[in-house]
Amino acid sequence: MANELPILEELDARGLIQDVSGRDELANKLANEVVRFYIGYDPTGTSLHIGNLQQVLMQVRLQRAGHKPYVLVGGATGMIGDPSGKSSERSLLDADALAANVDAIRNQLSRFIDFSDSPTGAVMVNNHDWFKGLGYIEFLRDVGKLLTVNYMTAKESVRARLEDRDQGISYTEFSYMLLQAYDFVELARAHGCALQMGGSDQWGNITAGIELQRKMGRPTIYGLTSPLLLDSDGKKMGKTATGQTVWLDADRSSPYSMYQYWLNVADADVERLLLRLTLRPVDEIRSLAAEHAEAPHKRLGQKALAEDVTAFVHGDDAVRRAVAASQVMFGGSLEELGDADLEPLLADVPSSEMARTELEDGVGLVELLAKVGLAKSKGEARRLLKNGGAYVNNVRESDVERTVTVADLGTETMLVLRAGRKNYHIVRIG
Repeated sequence: MANELPILEELDARGLIQDVSGRDELANKLANEVVRFYIGYDPTGTSLHIGNLQQVLMQVRLQRAGHKPYVLVGGATGMIGDPSGKSSERSLLDADALAANVDAIRNQLSRFIDFSDSPTGAVMVNNHDWFKGLGYIEFLRDVGKLLTVNYMTAKESVRARLEDRDQGISYTEFSYMLLQAYDFVELARAHGCALQMGGSDQWGNITAGIELQRKMGRPTIYGLTSPLLLDSDGKKMGKTATGQTVWLDADRSSPYSMYQYWLNVADADVERLLLRLTLRPVDEIRSLAAEHAEAPHKRLGQKALAEDVTAFVHGDDAVRRAVAASQVMFGGSLEELGDADLEPLLADVPSSEMARTELEDGVGLVELLAKVGLAKSKGEARRLLKNGGAYVNNVRESDVERTVTVADLGTETMLVLRAGRKNYHIVRIG
């Protein structure tokens, strides 16, 4: 896909550049060469989360602009943990857990980045491969002597922890900067990587690599960071209102929860997030943002953001299911929907099980509403029905003598009950 703007200008237009070293020289290389570049991911879990999306998309953008991504999975540095942006030390992982995480993240990233055998096909590397054979004395002699403690403590990521008397920083974490710096020079030496990218909290580590390369008398390498993914209140994005992390793994966070997360972002965040987290052209996003601003109640921007990001992470079919499930929660019809469409709702909507035989015999709707807790008593259930506040599969019911049977199932095994506008309950037939 051809870029209308040179890649650095496009990243600028999208608000994706916080710091960049040697910008003019880097722009020239990007315009005239296939630049090999990398981003590192610490395998602290079995899945990345939406806070990682911006960096994943940075690799996608540069790859589509004709450059070659290297994906560094920190099998060695993941044993230590990066102190950047952290107020306390991470728990250390054992080798087996770390290896499982590395494999999981490798498989996950291969869904987003093209790893084909082509000039711009991505390459996955693991820094454990070069650190496992490197002795401590050898590392201190060849690397440690080149960067002074004064230089390292001047970096914000280290200084902030040194100034925190309660937490401080262990020597283990203090050494992380040296290790990441060595990653950069090793990837430059072995693979010709000329550019490292990351979040703005990585600037100190990235520039340490640039300095180490210079001290070793090797060719110039470059760094570029992006602003952290924050909402308009300055809070890191990635967790729901209830504090749940939104993962890129569908088994840990459903496509529906992903869709809902982006559907509920503030109006003030819409344009910025569309620019930074979608592949839509900049001009198209500007037009969409203007249209959204004229009628924010239609949530056009949020819908576009939710659809694009969910499709990128989980695919188009997942978007269809997420949209269908969302429509049900706003009173939409269940026609042409199946269990798979409603399945995502079970993580967020109260539900209960009922034997098929019980429904085959027929259950009074009054009794059912009371049984599942949508009414406190049968008397309240009757009043709810008489007042037009009870729904079966989003169809209003008012008959207090109404009996519910298997013929009323909204999907293969599910019945959706509702009291008022927002109180839902799903009955699943076993």
